[in-house]
Amino acid sequence: MKVIICGAGQVGYNIARYLSGENNDITVIDQRPELIRKISDSLDAKAVVGHASHPDVLEQAGVGDCDMLIAVTHADEVNMVACQVAHSLFNVPTKIARVRNQSYLNPMWGNLFSRENMPIDVIISPEIEVARAITRRLKVPGALDIIPLANNMVQLVGVRCHAETPVVNTPLRQLSVLFPDLQLVVVGIVRNDRAIVPSADDQMLPGDEVYFVVSRDHVMRAMSAFGHEESETRRVVILGGGNIGLFLAQQIEAEHPEISAKIIELDRERAEFVAKTLNRTVVLNGDALDPEILEEGGVGMAESCVAVTDDDETNILAALLAKRYGARRSISLLNKTTYNSLMGTLGVDVVVNPRAITVSHILQHVRRGRIHSVHSLHEGFGELIEADALETSSLVGKPIREVKLPNGVVLGALVRQGEVIIPRGTTVVQGGDRVVLFAAADAVKKVEKMFSVRLEYF
Repeated sequence: MKVIICGAGQVGYNIARYLSGENNDITVIDQRPELIRKISDSLDAKAVVGHASHPDVLEQAGVGDCDMLIAVTHADEVNMVACQVAHSLFNVPTKIARVRNQSYLNPMWGNLFSRENMPIDVIISPEIEVARAITRRLKVPGALDIIPLANNMVQLVGVRCHAETPVVNTPLRQLSVLFPDLQLVVVGIVRNDRAIVPSADDQMLPGDEVYFVVSRDHVMRAMSAFGHEESETRRVVILGGGNIGLFLAQQIEAEHPEISAKIIELDRERAEFVAKTLNRTVVLNGDALDPEILEEGGVGMAESCVAVTDDDETNILAALLAKRYGARRSISLLNKTTYNSLMGTLGVDVVVNPRAITVSHILQHVRRGRIHSVHSLHEGFGELIEADALETSSLVGKPIREVKLPNGVVLGALVRQGEVIIPRGTTVVQGGDRVVLFAAADAVKKVEKMFSVRLEYF
């Protein structure tokens, strides 16, 4: 597949890294020569210096015969115009744009991005997606990550194991013996910053981050099995009233009336705007690193404190201070991945990475075959994929133990006629089943083929 990526920032670079590693024809456009040099030096991708929305630059990048254009520059307007030019002048089939300014996304102007006006096929709004990801974590205390799949019938959950976690030092094959009714499959383990695709004989150790697929109805039982029985969030303090903090508060107000929220925002003008926009959220104007403000915000009584300012270092320090002053759990927004390995030892409970969330949303529109959603796990470790099994698929019609799954692939769950099935060796996948699986990075292309429609099918 031929893909042009406009923007060589963190998101653009990581999409290029994923796709170029799978033998796609990738070209990246950016105005900054140093970023283009980094692309040329480290990836198997072409790189063009220039303005991403200019027709001559797009033509130089080979837009005339490309299959997809992904516009993720820092400017919404450049992203939108690049898609418009790609459509109007070069008839590019699929156009994806990152749009941050909420004025463009207001439902009042819903027809702006129609095919007749500004033809963008997929719009990604990172701030809204990040706010949703944080809300999911608030609802499942103790979860590092939680991703809904198969119309929310199945969920991926990430947890951190401790010495007192009941299931540590237990071979994975024994989980079904210890918890025969628990619909759960461990699909990945991160140990000492190294990702492992587990076998049935592997054990979970203290300090591991464990990712498992579980039926939605069994999430709380699974959390209990992993030693996480923290109290549900009733009070949350949000540090930072930017777009993410505002969307998070709006989501809490709209969907979770049982949660009361407070926001601490440093900029007075912004704090006033946020206070006018929200209905029942208390907004305080002050510094999230000021102990008096934290005390006034009630962090000592809060089950969760969420640090979402636009500065990583402030988020880390504010989250740690909040815990010191009594918050039960801290969630910190981090754009840089260099700090990730420190978070557990420092005491930050959950890290949210906007880049990883954005990349995941874009990947699900790039993947081929009958694939519904894709979620990138742990910095390129692999992908959690949700797809429909076709009658012609090599998965269908025989017990899973007889299917030659590619190395690095773990089946997590099947959904058949509204019922969640946790796959065992004797399970037979049927045509039309919704399949949730994990694929290590080097197995993703093989998985795509398993879910592609073959010509003889017609």
